[in-house]
Amino acid sequence: MRKSDFYYDLPEELIAQVPIEPRDASKMMVLNRKTNTLEHRHFFDIVDYLNEGDCLILNDSRVLPARIYGIKEETGAHVEFLLLNQIEEGVWETLAGPGKKAKPGSIFYFGEDSVLKLEVLDVTETGNRIVRFTYNGNFYKILEKIGQMPLPHYITKRLQDNERYQTIYSNKIGSSAAPTAGLHFTDSLLKKIRKKGVNTGFVTLHVGLGTFRPVKVDDIKKHKMHSEHYELSKETADLIINTKKNGKRVIAVGTTSCRTIESVFLKENCIKESNGWTDIFIYPGYEFKVIDGLVTNFHLPESTLIMLVSAFAGYEKIISAYNNAVANNYRFFSFGDSMLII
Repeated sequence: MRKSDFYYDLPEELIAQVPIEPRDASKMMVLNRKTNTLEHRHFFDIVDYLNEGDCLILNDSRVLPARIYGIKEETGAHVEFLLLNQIEEGVWETLAGPGKKAKPGSIFYFGEDSVLKLEVLDVTETGNRIVRFTYNGNFYKILEKIGQMPLPHYITKRLQDNERYQTIYSNKIGSSAAPTAGLHFTDSLLKKIRKKGVNTGFVTLHVGLGTFRPVKVDDIKKHKMHSEHYELSKETADLIINTKKNGKRVIAVGTTSCRTIESVFLKENCIKESNGWTDIFIYPGYEFKVIDGLVTNFHLPESTLIMLVSAFAGYEKIISAYNNAVANNYRFFSFGDSMLII
């Protein structure tokens, strides 16, 4: 298939700039693959579509406030750094802008009382900066105080509360972007779901900024996915196995949970405790090994994420559903409305 096959027209005003309150008040489109029907509901109605014995698999990764602004020691110039991945303790690969002010040997200070110091060590072939941080105390707690959320480029309004870009169950810090399908859940909604006899399990997949990397090749099979670290615990693996054994449904909350589960099966030829790195690229033609349902948001045109949901629900069904969502003024992307595919 071609990249252009996954294009759809989206008015700019439908790109959600702020999260809705409360979290579970967003619209929810329900796409039934068997009956080929669409329903328009709200996310708090998801309870009606879950059955006793089903399980929801959620990604508990927590977003790093990875955008920090420093002052150059020699000149006082202001430079933005975006943390990409940790190479070793205190050493990170970052994006820097303007990059010409962040040459090897440059020193930058961050926060009140210069609580964080950065030295540029090297520049990669792609122009990223390898840097070393010097600090006293807990690095992540310092970032919580001085860092900003690395919101996607299409969100132009500043987030007033960083927790609104975290799921309520986020636990393991390490993502550069939120697993946004989970942003719709509230504590009270999860209680209702569990009270109905629906089980919940957690995986961890640390979302990289490659999530937003555009597909540049027209032949999608030639696209190279970014690699992300995942963990599947024995407890969650056993939950998935027992759910399938009992003839119930495994419903992935988000493309990250989906990719984790499917990656483990492809690696291990079964579901079992596993951790590692995955660059799985799911597009139409892929045969799903484990998941029976998917909770997801509405994704960018021509993105790997719309390709994944097209593989799960069917290409024609998804393109039709997206056009229907536009016609019904759904809110799109990270802070937007949701879709339940069953």
